Amino acid sequence: MSASLATSPAANTISTTLFDVSDVGEALASIRMPVAVVGSAQGPRPVLLGPDGLTPDILRQELIAVLPPIYPEWLGERSFTAAHGVRFPYVIGEMARGIATARMTIEGVRAGGMAFFGSAGLGLDAIEAGVREIQAALGPESGGWGANLIHNVQDDRLELATIELFHRLGVRCVSASAFMRLTPAIVLYAAKGLRRGADGQVVRAGRIFAKVSRDEVARHFLSPAPEAMLSALVAEGRITAAEAALAAEIPIAEDITAEADSGGHTDNRALTVLLPRLLGLRDEIAAAHGYAVLPRVGAAGGLGTPAAVAAAFAAGAAYVLTGSVNQSAVESGLSPDARNLLAVAQSTDVAMAPAADMFEMGVTVQVLKRGTMFAQRGQRLADFYRRYSSFEEAPARELESLETTVLGRRVDEIWSDTEAFFAGSDPRQVERARQEPKHRMALVFRWYLFNGAQWAREGNADRRGDYQIWCGPAMGAFNEWVRGTFLDPVEARTVRQIALNLLEGAATVTRAGQLRAVGVAMPASAFDFRPRPLG
Repeated sequence: MSASLATSPAANTISTTLFDVSDVGEALASIRMPVAVVGSAQGPRPVLLGPDGLTPDILRQELIAVLPPIYPEWLGERSFTAAHGVRFPYVIGEMARGIATARMTIEGVRAGGMAFFGSAGLGLDAIEAGVREIQAALGPESGGWGANLIHNVQDDRLELATIELFHRLGVRCVSASAFMRLTPAIVLYAAKGLRRGADGQVVRAGRIFAKVSRDEVARHFLSPAPEAMLSALVAEGRITAAEAALAAEIPIAEDITAEADSGGHTDNRALTVLLPRLLGLRDEIAAAHGYAVLPRVGAAGGLGTPAAVAAAFAAGAAYVLTGSVNQSAVESGLSPDARNLLAVAQSTDVAMAPAADMFEMGVTVQVLKRGTMFAQRGQRLADFYRRYSSFEEAPARELESLETTVLGRRVDEIWSDTEAFFAGSDPRQVERARQEPKHRMALVFRWYLFNGAQWAREGNADRRGDYQIWCGPAMGAFNEWVRGTFLDPVEARTVRQIALNLLEGAATVTRAGQLRAVGVAMPASAFDFRPRPLG
């Protein structure tokens, strides 16, 4: 049997017995032991090596290859685990609106990975409460975790307020998602607290993980902060001139996540296309600026099975980031009802729907379509918005149908609540809506799109057909992989077991590929690691 994941490479011991086996299954079950591949009448076969290594008996045979031990800890770039103080090159990604809960973040760190609190979309008080819960559980100086900052196209002030809160609370890692351009807030976080270390290298006070799926956005994060933004922050007294000077020497982010076909905001790109492109772009920009530390490029999107994780590492990912699959875990902020819907999803049970935060721009998010009508109903709102410039312009019968079959409330009732909300949080929106009827329509529709996620979190049975559950195809692949195993029941799914099984499985698949590459005949089952309880 394979050694437990609780055994670290440094502490791992090997039996004094020399295992000489031709059984491929045993070679795959013992990935933490080196393997010699020798010739035989039946073709190349693996021989597990004991502490004596290549003994005379083995050397008298036809030696084809020697394969080193494989540990999940070693699949990515060692600089990633060293920089962030984590055991595995594995990130439990942020899921906005607190779906990636403080509890999920804590359990992710305890499992040995990096984890991000889904702070985007929460109020500042809720963010602070979540951060303090994490710090209380892990210790105020603990590393390996961070919080989420999502691009706010309506109001840069909220981004700045969130970053100032992160600085006050000592949040040392931020995952920047859905950014289409650089904003003062993200540049402030990257620059504030920079100093020169004793070795002459620039030391960061806060690290940024940037999720990107487009070259032009990746280029921003891989480059030093723009001089104009740095000068403005200095003039405002937010950073010092010395910090600005150091910021000009380093990329805004040292960790770039290639976000492929994921849940939520996504461009539905293939990871095999996106990841190599961003690796090449990283090398180009790093060479142009002469960076002392090479930015790392990780992979996200579509990672729901060990084979997918192994493929990402084989393609050059420094780390992997999982998202959709963690939503069905017991630590998720989704309601049990919504998690049960996720647990029966297939890879094709996803669709694109209008995004609440970028509705007017036509931006979409990937969501679950099985068991909910959110995607179809959201599209009806987008179609209505394109056709009419105001509610008054639309035929009365069509508006009534929209209220009855999609919104579930009258437009004037929704507007009354929306107006009251923005009167306190951003009065500019109310004033603009009074001047522009189409903007009033957008705010009403955004009420529905925003609340779809809230109803899924609360498990509001009356609005089950309106649940907005961010989900990518990886969820269906994961469900198929765990079917019939201990991870099949929703109540057994923990972020720890999900992570450890994906990593152990990826290491096993990697060894299977190595054995096949040197000529060992491999059955199809060799690439199908089955989930099992891991310590």
